Amino acid sequence: MNEWMSTQPQPSAAKAALFGRLFRTAKAVRFHGDMSRTAKAARFHDAAGTGEEARSFSPAKKPLPIVRASAPVAILAALLALAACGSEPHTVAAAPEVVRGMQLLTIQRTTIPDTLDAVGTLQAAQTSQLSSQIMGNIVEMRVKEGDRVRRGEVLAVLEDAQPQAAVQQAAAAENAAQQEIVAADSDYSLAEATFKRYQDLYNKKSVSPQEFDEIKAREQAASARRQLARAGMAQAQAARAQAQTTLGYTRVRAPFEGVVTEKRADPGTLASPGMPLLVVEDQRRFRLEASVDEGEIRLVKVGQKVPVTLDSLPGVQFSGRAAQIVPAADPASRSFIVKVELPADARLRSGLFGRAHIARGQRQAILVPQSAVVERGQLQGVYVVGQDQVASLRYITLGQPVGEQVEALSGLQGGERVVAGPGDRELGGKRVEARN
Repeated sequence: MNEWMSTQPQPSAAKAALFGRLFRTAKAVRFHGDMSRTAKAARFHDAAGTGEEARSFSPAKKPLPIVRASAPVAILAALLALAACGSEPHTVAAAPEVVRGMQLLTIQRTTIPDTLDAVGTLQAAQTSQLSSQIMGNIVEMRVKEGDRVRRGEVLAVLEDAQPQAAVQQAAAAENAAQQEIVAADSDYSLAEATFKRYQDLYNKKSVSPQEFDEIKAREQAASARRQLARAGMAQAQAARAQAQTTLGYTRVRAPFEGVVTEKRADPGTLASPGMPLLVVEDQRRFRLEASVDEGEIRLVKVGQKVPVTLDSLPGVQFSGRAAQIVPAADPASRSFIVKVELPADARLRSGLFGRAHIARGQRQAILVPQSAVVERGQLQGVYVVGQDQVASLRYITLGQPVGEQVEALSGLQGGERVVAGPGDRELGGKRVEARN
């Protein structure tokens, strides 16, 4: 028995104490049984010595062999079995809670349009980066980001002292040229009249040829001085126009009607030619510049309709048109830029992330109602009802919405049943009964 006890797994403290009491009881029972057999043997030998037992002994009354030596082991095994049975608790599974009146849908595969989703960024159709054309300190910035501007409106003012001086100098030079023209015209008029008189006298042989040639030379010189004065006037006028243009560069004006999206300089900054000061966008027209892989560019034709969705406007689809396909591919990504023109909408902003859905056929998909989708943090799932009518929450991967439904990319199979509108109720592990 000790060997049998040593080969069994070690019990807990409570069971060890119980086994110890049972073992001591079994030993006591065995001990008393041995004592009883010893007493009986002694009486038998005493009787044989006196002859009483010999006379009364007969083969028919021969005592049976004592086989009760294994009784303590049997008792111990029975007690151990009872203790083991009594130490294990019996649990009964509780019936699941029943939820009635729910609408169940059987998921089936269906045919939907197959589209290529080309991602891109929304850009204004017309954008202008305004820069300074001269060097000068910025005196005033009359706009800020978000201000709407009109065509020709002054947006920034640069220091104009030097350009103003240049304009005044050009104006003075123009006045001097004007005076030169007046003097040259007067000289020419006198020289011309003298020449005409000498021409008549020469024809009458009243003056010598030498005198006539001198008068003729004076008239030609006066004519040349008059032309030179007029050329000086044209040069002075050009200088004044240039000075006026340079003065105009001190005023940065809006090239078209739009919205200021960036202001890159402040008053006091020294502006230099080519230095960007402002960015103005025409927000009446926007384009989605989407990237299309070289293997899929054959699906796009200029002028075709392309639906566009923006992540910032869920559930809204814009009817776009492929306005331009950049003919050169990006050597790094092996993709082409497709510019999709969108209709005017006040909600559009440059820089938004969007997708152009380019049609390329049909395919099979699994759709579930958007009302059946349950959100748990960043995860989405649906309640799937099994054959035992018990609902369990299963997380799935969703694709693009198709009307009031959404595509389940993974996690569901055709023929499974889901709860159509669980709402905020927790149905996991509950028995769901469909609405009649």
